[in-house]
Amino acid sequence: MARRSAGILLHRDGPHGREVLLVHPGGPFWVRRDDGAWSIPKGEHDDGEEPMACALREFEEELGSALEHAGELVELGEVRQRNRKVVRAWAAEGDLDAGAVRSNTFAMEWPPRSGRTQEFPEIDRAEWFTLARAREKLIDAQAAFVDRLEERL
Repeated sequence: MARRSAGILLHRDGPHGREVLLVHPGGPFWVRRDDGAWSIPKGEHDDGEEPMACALREFEEELGSALEHAGELVELGEVRQRNRKVVRAWAAEGDLDAGAVRSNTFAMEWPPRSGRTQEFPEIDRAEWFTLARAREKLIDAQAAFVDRLEERL
């Protein structure tokens, strides 16, 4: 069975039109990756957890603040990523200081086979992007969420 994730695509009116907030994964494997590596704030859930509850929890864990208007979520559907993970998303209009983001952390052995465990942020940064730029930054499959958002606006 495919792993499942849920997330929130936050959007706002920016100086150059509509913008979306994306996050860059933390940890040593993602340090030098940029275009095609960003994501919406999201996280995995099991069959027993409501996907929207997961999306809201992960938004808060990855960004360090809760979504202010959780009742105004717009369904964006699902996509299947190359790794076969199914991601479900909702859009919400809002603003957030991307520079103030404080992510939760995870531990892993680093360097490999060193026996040392290090802590890394789940996301190392967040940034606002225009819709066109977001499509370049996002993991391929997740760019569909930007298209769906644009259709609904």
